[in-house]
Amino acid sequence: MLSLGGVIGNGLFLSSGDTIQQAGPVGAIIAYLIVAFGVYMIMMCLGELAVHMPESGAFSRYATEYINPATGYVVGWLYWLTWAVALASEFTGIGLLMGKWFPAVPVWYWCVASIVLVFVLNMFAVRIFAEAEFWLSLVKVLTIVVFLVLGGLAIFGMAPAQHEAAPMFHNLVANGVFPHGVLPILMIMLTVSYAFSGTELIGVAAGETVDPDKNLPVAIKTTLWRLIIFFVGTIIIIGALLPSDLASAKQSPFVIVLERMGIPYADDIINLVIITALLSAANSGLYAASRMLWTLADQKTLPSFLGRLSSNGVPRNALILTMLGGLLSLLSSYYAADSLYLFLVSVSGFAVVVVWLVIGWSHLNFRRQYQAGGGNMADLAYRAPFFPWVSIISIVFCVACIAGIAFDPQQRIALYCGLGFTVLCYLAYLLTGRNQTEAEINTSLSEVES
Repeated sequence: MLSLGGVIGNGLFLSSGDTIQQAGPVGAIIAYLIVAFGVYMIMMCLGELAVHMPESGAFSRYATEYINPATGYVVGWLYWLTWAVALASEFTGIGLLMGKWFPAVPVWYWCVASIVLVFVLNMFAVRIFAEAEFWLSLVKVLTIVVFLVLGGLAIFGMAPAQHEAAPMFHNLVANGVFPHGVLPILMIMLTVSYAFSGTELIGVAAGETVDPDKNLPVAIKTTLWRLIIFFVGTIIIIGALLPSDLASAKQSPFVIVLERMGIPYADDIINLVIITALLSAANSGLYAASRMLWTLADQKTLPSFLGRLSSNGVPRNALILTMLGGLLSLLSSYYAADSLYLFLVSVSGFAVVVVWLVIGWSHLNFRRQYQAGGGNMADLAYRAPFFPWVSIISIVFCVACIAGIAFDPQQRIALYCGLGFTVLCYLAYLLTGRNQTEAEINTSLSEVES
């Protein structure tokens, strides 16, 4: 359920309208298809790595092992920052949405309530986190399924909607196939990629999953059809039922579609679902980010107290520090929105694609080392097909997403801030982590010689 619902979030419920406005319905569909295919390639790479070496640190650990320790360190921090910033936006979003129902209650009340809830769900046994995530994901999945069914009926005139005849797919090309040209397809790929962020969470969860060699391949193999049905199917429904000028990021296109179909309380229903999605994202984000800090501590590049586990196997110190990072990000969204918070958000969007790129790169090196070392391919419980093309396509896809940012003036700051933060992380590793890692290697060599 984490792999099924973890990817469905704010990017689909709100940002999907913005992508349609920028690239047109057909352009948005193409962008979602390209990214879905690219993400599927990445998930196959991650699947092989995760089944072979199920680790809570996932891609940070793989990068350390199969690229170099510095890259593992940088990826760990990039992914941690991604979720720390996301926590701030999720908690703020929950507060604003609850304000629609309870305008007299200050927004920060709801922020505090959601912070406490998510923190408690993660603080104790991982089973509690998993149970909560199951139900939160179920709400999102059922909502998308109902939306797709109702929208499909409306397209063919089998359900009421605000049009004289069944729209079929006329609105998809009403303003031309590519009303703003082909370039916007490349420009929105980072936005679409960010909407797909969360698919990689199953790699982080592999270290605490029962029978990962059985459960992970099932989740990986269903990735492509899930992304196509849930995301591409949704974009087709929205693009077919709404003229492009009505698709807006200011209001959820889900609400507009359902209201035009005469569904009562559509705004309240979607409002509740989005709150559920935000809680789910914060819940899984805190889980993933705390495991990244634990991994860095376990690799001796952060203080050892962050690597301590509770009796239930929860890295509580890493969890507390992650929540503090989320709270600082939340404060910056209020007091430094035009400077520090803008920088954090920019790095966050950039970081997701960099993490994916490193997954493909790690898989490429892993398979080459495995074969060069005489490893038997039949011994791999899950084997990504079409090697090395699956790894190469993953890397090229991620590079294309990053390059696309340079063409969009509004997103270009993400490229500058992201590259700058990445360089700073590498410098920090050279100043701190390198000596510790070399000392650990020398100790290991001494033990082997003895």
